[in-house]
Amino acid sequence: MSMYYEDFVVGEVIKHAVTRTVTDVDNVLFTTLTMNVQPLHLDAHFAEQSMYGQRIVNSVFTLGLVVGIPVQETTLGTTLGNLGFREIEFPKPVFLGDTIRVETQALDKRISKSRPTTGIIGIEHRGYNQRDELVCVVRRTALMLRTPGAEGIEE
Repeated sequence: MSMYYEDFVVGEVIKHAVTRTVTDVDNVLFTTLTMNVQPLHLDAHFAEQSMYGQRIVNSVFTLGLVVGIPVQETTLGTTLGNLGFREIEFPKPVFLGDTIRVETQALDKRISKSRPTTGIIGIEHRGYNQRDELVCVVRRTALMLRTPGAEGIEE
């Protein structure tokens, strides 16, 4: 179920049903496709000597996953674009085999002044691993369609 601008309630938390286990293939493919040769992602021997004791998942992959998991339940077909990322944090690393779940919360919203059929929403996505450890927090701004026919209605 995609959500229009009016469907987002500031402060409401959406717990997404889809979860995703991160695999070695995910990490190696994403890391090599993006030309990130950081040995913490690619070199098991190097990573074993690090403070983590093992390879860590590329944080940009984690970011994409935490932003992507909510799409089917929130913005599929109703967003006109991601206007920007306000803040991104990775409080804990993601390891190969971790399963990520996501919660989404609307932080703020306003009707667009220049496009009355759209609204601007501040969204926070929080990604957790299977141990309920927070691994990613991303605050972003999205341009959303308003419910058809809602153009004349003010908040």
